[in-house]
Order: sequence, then C-alpha cells, then structure tokens
Amino acid sequence: MLRAARELLAVRSPLDAELLVSEMLGTWWEPRPRRMAAVRGRAGIEELVGEGLVEYAAQQATPAALALLSGIACLGTPAQAAKAERAALDLIEGGVARPRWADHLGAVTSGDCYLNSDAYGDRDEVVCLFSYAGEEPHALVTVVDYNSGGLLRDGWVTTQVGKLLDRCRQLHGGTGPQAGGSFGPLDPPQARRMLARALKATHESADPPVSESFPAYHAFIRTRIRTLPPRGGDPLKASPPAASAERAARRPWGADRRAMLVAEFLASDEAEDLSDRRSASHCADHIVAYGCDRDFGRPLRMSPVKADTFLLDWLPRKVMLSPAEQEAIPHVLAAWTRWAGRRSGMGKREIAETLDAVFDSTEKFAAAYRDPTSFGLDAALLSRLLPDSDLEALARRAFAFPLLSGWYGGVDLGMLNPSDPADRRILLAADHDGPARHDGQPHIERHLELADRLWRGEPPELWEAAQRLLDLGEDRHAVLHALMDTIRGAGSRPTDIADALSALPPIEP
Repeated sequence: MLRAARELLAVRSPLDAELLVSEMLGTWWEPRPRRMAAVRGRAGIEELVGEGLVEYAAQQATPAALALLSGIACLGTPAQAAKAERAALDLIEGGVARPRWADHLGAVTSGDCYLNSDAYGDRDEVVCLFSYAGEEPHALVTVVDYNSGGLLRDGWVTTQVGKLLDRCRQLHGGTGPQAGGSFGPLDPPQARRMLARALKATHESADPPVSESFPAYHAFIRTRIRTLPPRGGDPLKASPPAASAERAARRPWGADRRAMLVAEFLASDEAEDLSDRRSASHCADHIVAYGCDRDFGRPLRMSPVKADTFLLDWLPRKVMLSPAEQEAIPHVLAAWTRWAGRRSGMGKREIAETLDAVFDSTEKFAAAYRDPTSFGLDAALLSRLLPDSDLEALARRAFAFPLLSGWYGGVDLGMLNPSDPADRRILLAADHDGPARHDGQPHIERHLELADRLWRGEPPELWEAAQRLLDLGEDRHAVLHALMDTIRGAGSRPTDIADALSALPPIEP
C-alpha cells in the first residue's frame, strides 16, 4: 500500500489525490464491519488494516508516507484520521516534504445540491457540488435505491459540472426514458440527511447490492457528506420528490388504516374481476404490507422494479401463501397496479410498463415460489408455527419448539398452540421432560423468555448467533444455554444484547 502511495507524489490536483486515497481505502471496505469483527473475535478490519497502515506509514520518513497520511487524515475513519494527522505532523516537523495538494484538502466547501428523481420513485440521484475554496469545482453524484431498503448503492465524481447539470435538465425536458421524473434544487442540509441515512443503510446491510466501483468511492462519499451543512436552510425549497419517501415513512400505517386501503381496493372497478375475494383480500394485505414496511410507507407507489422484486424476491422468501393465493397473487398485483396508478396520478405509460413487468414475472413466480408443503412439511404444523404467514420465521420457530406432537403428562402436544403463552410452557416442559432450576432461577422461565424472542425474531442477532453455533456442530440444548447466558450477562439494554449476541461464538486464542 505504501508503494502504491507513490502515485500521490505525481498528482497535482487535490481532487485526484483524494480519489486515489479513497480507492486505496476501499480495497478493504466491507459492510457491517463492527458486527463482523465481533463475530471473528478480533480487531475490526478498519482497525487491523486501516490503523495498522497508518502506524506503518508513520514509521517511514518518506514523502510517499506523508502523502498517504495526509490523505487518510482527510478521508479515514475518525480513529484513522486522528492517528494519521498526528503522524503527519511528526513527519513534517522531521523535515519530510509535504505534497502541495495537501494544503487544499481542508479547504473543501459545499455548494448547491440537486435531486434527480425517476418517474417511478425507484431511486434518487443526489448531485452535490463542491470546490476547494472556489477552485476546482466538482460534482458528487450518488444513487439512493428505494427498492433495496433505501441504501446508497453507487456514486461517482465529475469535474464537468455545467455539462452534467445541462444534461439532467435536458433529459427531464424531453420524451426519453427519464421523462416524467423530476430534476431540481435540493436544500443542502436535507441532502446531508438523505445521504447519511442511505449510507447508514448500506453499512448495516449484510450484503448490499452496491456497484462494483462503490468501495473505491466510499471514503470520498463519506467525507463529502460530512462537508454538507448539517442544519439550516428553508425546508420549503426542497423539491417534493426529495422528501416524499421521508414524509411517507413518518406517517403511521396501523392495522386499521391498512385494512381500509385494502377495502377501498376491493371495492374498486379494477378489482371487480377478481373472483376469489378471500384470496384477493389476503394478497392485497401482502401488497400493502410490502409497501408500508419495505417501501417507506408507500403502498400506492408502483414500478416495474418494485413489482418484480415483490413477486420474485420478497414473497417467495417472506410469505407463506395458500395454493389459491399463489394462483391469485399475479392477478391481484395487476389490478392493484391499475388502481394504485390511478389513485396516485401515475402516467399511462408508467402503468403500462409496470403491468408488462407483472405479466412477465407471472410465469417466473410459479418457479420462484416454493410452497413449504411441497417439501413434505405438514400443512397443519406450518399453520401452527406460522399463524402470521411469516415464512422467514419458520426455521427459528421450529428451533424454539421442536416438539409439537406426541403426549406429555396426559396432554396431546399436537393440539397445543405455540403462539399461546400457556401452551408454550407445556411444550417447553415436554422438551425438557419437566421443569428444572438453574442458578436459583426457574429454568423453564428462561427458556420461555428465549422462545418468545426467537418467535418474534428480536433482536435479529439472536437467530444469526444460533445459526453460527449450530454450524460449528454445537448441540441444540447447548446453543440454547449459550444464548440465554449471553442475554443474561449483557444486561437490559437492547444494543448491549445485540452486541453480545454478535460476538458469539467466541474465538478461542
């Protein structure tokens, strides 16, 4: 890395230097670094590699080392930046020549921001202008993808600022594929909030679908977001699309409001031809749930990508459908697209393109969706474990309640409901063949608390930790006790519990 840093001595532009350093820092970038570091039981990669590189460069009294330290002081994590700045000052005091571009790194100022939204609301391009005290203007273009949880998935830099802005205006002023979208000014503090939230979503995703070049720009993007003003500005200046997802996410979508929306749909002309009203109602419930929970409270927003993601990714992974619902869902989604498009003022072309996507995905859906009963799982058993049709919960609930048939104490376990607290106690007692005591506390009570957490999937780190322990060959009962002991030792704060579970299994030295 230090040999590669010699390239920094050949550049004259501070922007080129920052991009080079960002690319170097991106070679070890990974999502969820803190959590993954805890799983490995060692220092995080930013500490192990990033801070290790700073410490190594600090020992080398060369211009390349100073150039690298100057860049990391600007673009690194807070810990890296602090160490790099101290080391760079020591090298300067020692007489090492500093690159001329390093004087400009701290002089970055933000300018205007713009929002480039597509016609469907699938994604926003946020264009932020910067300069070095008025010199070398450049634009950072970042992409926020709302079909992937609102994460920041791409970014790039250009010095052709005027050409970029003219191109954006021309695209939305014509009849091309982006016609129907919008382009306009965005309040810089709002741009900072949008991008900070989107970058946080990227960091917290286990496997974010970022572009191939994203790691190279990650440090640059992170630093430029911090350069944007945090507060101030006129909220009325923000263009409506910029705040649409944020405003929609703040509106509560309770059960009554969701049911009312489904009822309105079923009473519409678009839903008139849906013959199986019961299945149509259940399918509409899933469409609304996806729009509220996964699309920032926007169940009426439809697009080809959203329809495709809903049918081919979310439903097969998340929801258990009856055979009648499996047959009905593509037809219900098509009717919903027509109704929601009319309700939301969607253009005829956009509605037609979304319907084409639904029709194209219908045949693929039959192959993508796998009914759990087709693998030999008993339908009655599935209905007991999944009363909420949450297919993702099947494995962890079966792990929590492995004994759901047979007799115990004269009770037919096959008649018990694992979602009922009283029945749970009997099921867990049967699993242990009687209550016991542990550390002076009723053993069954601790198992009940853990089973409740597993049933709800809270926190998500719980089931992730259980799977890691099982993958190591640990016995199920030993895994249960490891989880209970970890939760008990972490205290009552949810963040402490999540961190402690993330650290399982501990790696022995």
